Amino acid sequence: MRFSIYQESLIGGRKVNQDRMGYCYTRDALLMLLADGMGGHIQGEVAATIAMQTMSALFQEVAVPHVKKPEQFLEDGMFAAHREIHRYRAVNNLPESPRTTLVACLVQHGTALWAHVGDSRLYWMRRGQIIARTRDHSRVEALIAQGRLDPAERDTHPDRNKLFNCIGAPTIPMIDIGRPSLLQPGDVIMMCSDGLWAVLPEQALAAAIGGSTVVRAVPEMVNAAAALAGRHSDNVTAMAMMWEDDGQAGAGDGGLITTSLVPLGAVTTTIHAPRHADLEGADQFDDSEIEKAIAEIRDAIDKSSRLTHKD
Repeated sequence: MRFSIYQESLIGGRKVNQDRMGYCYTRDALLMLLADGMGGHIQGEVAATIAMQTMSALFQEVAVPHVKKPEQFLEDGMFAAHREIHRYRAVNNLPESPRTTLVACLVQHGTALWAHVGDSRLYWMRRGQIIARTRDHSRVEALIAQGRLDPAERDTHPDRNKLFNCIGAPTIPMIDIGRPSLLQPGDVIMMCSDGLWAVLPEQALAAAIGGSTVVRAVPEMVNAAAALAGRHSDNVTAMAMMWEDDGQAGAGDGGLITTSLVPLGAVTTTIHAPRHADLEGADQFDDSEIEKAIAEIRDAIDKSSRLTHKD
């Protein structure tokens, strides 16, 4: 695999940066992660960190050198992160569990597969155009999907920061898994927190990525969003990966990674964390447990009664 990757995060106008991001790769697989701790609840940054560490640890176990069951890996990893956050609450006797959004993308064999919980987004871009993006698990997006709200009101509706789904809540998270997507040379996968996408319009994001390399575009977008929002800025975080053809020259300005140089069995990661004891057997969900979880999730969404504020 050959790809360029770059990440940037600013604290903005907040006292604490609760966003977390990072990536891991073997010779044949790349995992990208981004989490946004929910400031409306305690220790959002801890929830984001636990989610990142949990999925990274699981990847390092099962990517030998690629993940055999990608969809199951993404689902099991997010369920494991949810359990780890609840274990943290119990061990520390907290009045409630910390909560976070989470978006993950697994790239292997030239194909990208992503999953998300909450409103941290993933964009798939090609030649300056957005091919696909994740749909926020928010009250506003639910109303739009039901035809009860004009999409033009998406960015101004008073409920735009209300989520019905996150990692760490009392209810089991709904894990939204996309379809496997075959990448072409020059395609970009970008993840970001709402501190970026809520400030810069999508056409601006696509134009920035389409007109530059990820090494230059990511910091430019992050700094522009923070400057535009000023002292009211949320944490602003973005990570973007540009896919390269094996026979194509690199971007030329840094960030290029060629995984054929990684020894078989080795893992390179920017997410360093000790192994959580409770992760043993994290990928052992059986079909009945998953079906029960999905039924509970659908019931919760239909009722639309369990809303949680990010801010």
